[in-house]
Amino acid sequence: MRLSTLFGETLREVPSESDSVSSQMLARAGYVRQLAAGLYSYLPLAQRSLRKIEQILREEMDAINGQELCMPVVHPAEIWQESGRWYEIGDEMARFQDRKGRELVLAMTHEEVVGILCKTEIRSYRQLPQMVYHLQTKFRDEPRPRAGLIRVREFVMKDSYSLDQDFEGLQSQYEAHYDAYHRFGARLGINLVAVQSDPGMMGGKIAHEFMYITPVGEDSLVICDETGYAANLDVASFQKIPEPASHEEPLVRVHTPDQKTIAKVAHFCGVSTRQTGKMVFYMGEFGSEEPSRLVAACVRGDMEVNELQLQYAVKAQSLRPAETSEITSVGCVPGFASFRDIDRSKAILVADDLIPESKNLIIGANEVDWHYTGANYGRDFTADVVAPIALAYDGAPDPINGKPLRFVRGIEVGNIFQLGTRYSERLGALFNDQDGKEQPIVMGSYGIGVGRALACVAEQYSDEYGMDLPISVAPYQVILVSLGRAGEVFEAAEALYRELLAANIEVLYDDRSVSPGVKFADADLRGIPLRCTVSSRSLNNGGAEFGRRRSKDLQIIPLDSAVAHIQKAIDECFESLHQRLENLPTWVSRVS
Repeated sequence: MRLSTLFGETLREVPSESDSVSSQMLARAGYVRQLAAGLYSYLPLAQRSLRKIEQILREEMDAINGQELCMPVVHPAEIWQESGRWYEIGDEMARFQDRKGRELVLAMTHEEVVGILCKTEIRSYRQLPQMVYHLQTKFRDEPRPRAGLIRVREFVMKDSYSLDQDFEGLQSQYEAHYDAYHRFGARLGINLVAVQSDPGMMGGKIAHEFMYITPVGEDSLVICDETGYAANLDVASFQKIPEPASHEEPLVRVHTPDQKTIAKVAHFCGVSTRQTGKMVFYMGEFGSEEPSRLVAACVRGDMEVNELQLQYAVKAQSLRPAETSEITSVGCVPGFASFRDIDRSKAILVADDLIPESKNLIIGANEVDWHYTGANYGRDFTADVVAPIALAYDGAPDPINGKPLRFVRGIEVGNIFQLGTRYSERLGALFNDQDGKEQPIVMGSYGIGVGRALACVAEQYSDEYGMDLPISVAPYQVILVSLGRAGEVFEAAEALYRELLAANIEVLYDDRSVSPGVKFADADLRGIPLRCTVSSRSLNNGGAEFGRRRSKDLQIIPLDSAVAHIQKAIDECFESLHQRLENLPTWVSRVS
């Protein structure tokens, strides 16, 4: 490809909408242009990189017996209504009507379509197991698109779907995807960390996210370096150790003037915050046919509430922070609240599972400037629900061996879900087993964002000058820079360009009439890993100057063997990536 005819210019200034390293570099290098919030055009360089990422995905899916198909982006609303997700998903689903008034949706994912296909294509257990996949456009109306390709509204995703006759088969395909996703990351030159996650709108009981660890990530994760435990903060578990107490103290009402916070109360009473009970209030929505209700949560004073686990504990569709008037309506006083003397008919009371094990807590008396000391669960207060609703914290003991957890941030590149029979039962995707009895197909769902993967690679392989992409992702393997528009230099560069094309080497040829400084600056930006320069000086020294991007260890390679030198360097780049495939995390190593 000649740069003089390439569609897409480099930018010297950072676009105002760029809010991450990857979004800055991809825009400056002429890979992407923002059309609107969360909507991007992919210019030829990006398109080449994306196609390479897609090909790696195809190879990994084919290696675990995947079959590629293609399903529509526009879906009839009925299939989402049958699955129930039409009613469960909010504004992020794009709904619209065709000219006849028929309700349609833009695909967020394709579980429903796969279920419908199974009704016509799968009849017998002899046709199972199966795994199908496609690379297709998705749309999610994200409320806050950010960080370039990291969180967008329209994107291409590889989503695959496993189909089995039992959960043993699902587990096998789940493990195969778990290993394949780690291989995918290694082939892109990035490390992906698998963390336990919440199934969310997908349903099912078991799910993992594959995270690229970076400070710019949106997700909060906890990992243990010693035991290997890793989980999204929303689902992270940890060991809870109650404060030691030899006996239950009597309940005493004490005056605590103006001590409205846990820290102030604990200091006033001369105890640790671990000896207090914290109240947090939410309003829960439970569906159109049920009224909203106050949800009162109690955790130990040194901890915070895990809102997702609280939502699951009370089976609410959503939670929001309660207003003061809503708290006082059940007899509670903000800053001095507890489960005692609360109107239980108007609220759902939820205690973290550590609270019943904690003795002699300080809790509110539901009266301004008053608290109780010596409060004990069961004797002095109770809850409607006891569940693990406390949020993990930095340094918390991990659930395996009690080793300290560490907080990190991450970008979700992929996810895998054990769906079970949720969709097949609702959509009627059945098969006849060995006894001729109809059974629901056992499904799994597995996704990877293609554009987001490119963004993560750009995050990792960028410096102050631009990008230095791995050979597997870079749009071209080598950039050929000519520092002459006529004469010997021009003729030598043109000849070398033709030879590289004939050898099927992916070459971007900078044949423009611009200064050497501009050519080198653009080469630095565009992320091509290998650079070959033909100039008067290089020819005088015996050939072309060749080496890695921005390397000071450049060599002069003879023109008559330049193609062989360049091919060898390309092979070495791929070999370096191949070495990353050794000692990757696998499902077996995870549980061993």
